[in-house]
Amino acid sequence: MSSFPTSAARIAPQAPLPAAWTEAHLRVLDRIRHDAAPRIRGEEVVRVSPDLDIWDAWPIQEADGAPAVLAGGITLWMALGAPQFPDPDERHSHARIHLLARSAVGWTHLGPALTDGFSPGSREWSGSALLAPDRTTLILFFTATGRRGETAPSFEQRLFRAEATLDATGGAYRLIDWRALREIIVRDPAHYMASDAGSGAVGTIKAFRDPAYFRDPADGKHHIFFAASLAGSASAFNGAVGSAVALDDRLEQWAIQPPVISADTLNNELERPHAIFHQGRYYLFWSTQRHVFNPHGTTGPTGLYGMVSEHLSGGWRPLNGTGLVFANPAEAPKQAYSWLVMPDLQVASFVDAWGSDGTDANARRFGATFAPMLRLRLDGDAAGLAEQP
Repeated sequence: MSSFPTSAARIAPQAPLPAAWTEAHLRVLDRIRHDAAPRIRGEEVVRVSPDLDIWDAWPIQEADGAPAVLAGGITLWMALGAPQFPDPDERHSHARIHLLARSAVGWTHLGPALTDGFSPGSREWSGSALLAPDRTTLILFFTATGRRGETAPSFEQRLFRAEATLDATGGAYRLIDWRALREIIVRDPAHYMASDAGSGAVGTIKAFRDPAYFRDPADGKHHIFFAASLAGSASAFNGAVGSAVALDDRLEQWAIQPPVISADTLNNELERPHAIFHQGRYYLFWSTQRHVFNPHGTTGPTGLYGMVSEHLSGGWRPLNGTGLVFANPAEAPKQAYSWLVMPDLQVASFVDAWGSDGTDANARRFGATFAPMLRLRLDGDAAGLAEQP
């Protein structure tokens, strides 16, 4: 593959102490107005495939983070997918990465992204994907969860890189010639807890997952942010955002860094962290759910959270003073999840338990498709939803 025309870090710098996201930030939530997403209507829940549930999704992107636009205005996306189960939580034990196309007429499912038997895990969890300058090489960063061939699903998470060729023979896009599989970020026990240290119960799983690629426009260096759990914590609520920096322009060698953000004693899961650069500032976002906050303290709603800084290496401050960017509406607090902010401030997510206040029999109804796109407004340390058309 061709290298990215950047100045990659040859010696990984050591990051400062992580920025703390604490209960003190959340205590003012009730006194500060925050935005809520519009309630999802039934006619907006349009399945991509009748027999496939999908959730966490990401575009095949350019180096600057924007979705790569192909012939005819098509963009390609990846999403976690699984067959339908009576209990939607069962999907996590059967997740595979699927390829989808987005065009002016909607979404088209193109099948599993990776060749059968290629992944080293028993299932595939979230990541990010990058189209190389040659426009045919795709680089996938993803989470391999468990081990291939294990008899019962475990929760070990490892971060891998692989390459494929983007092929359009016959007018339909597909990924062929999967190769160059490599574990790129190995856990540093001084900073990060083992991902299989928690239980398998929803909300208690420890994290070493969700690698999200970001190229710093200031110096061209390549970074990955990922969901992590802090080592050495006395709390079961020890979520963090971890990071790594590339040591070469082919994005094959990476050096793990200390955590960027710590939610120690506050929250167990800072999921799918990712960064964008907007009007001279860096914004680092993550998703989290009410049930993974420490119940013995102040809790926040299920929503998109984030921090802002003038420097990628530190100085992170919670957006709006609390970290909360926007939440699901109070009347449907579980309607969507796994928000991904793109450089143009569009926000993608999936439909979760829509049309329910979470207290009735519909609380486990799973939309299993893309939610309507939203758009952010960012103004320095302030963030929220832009006016919807």
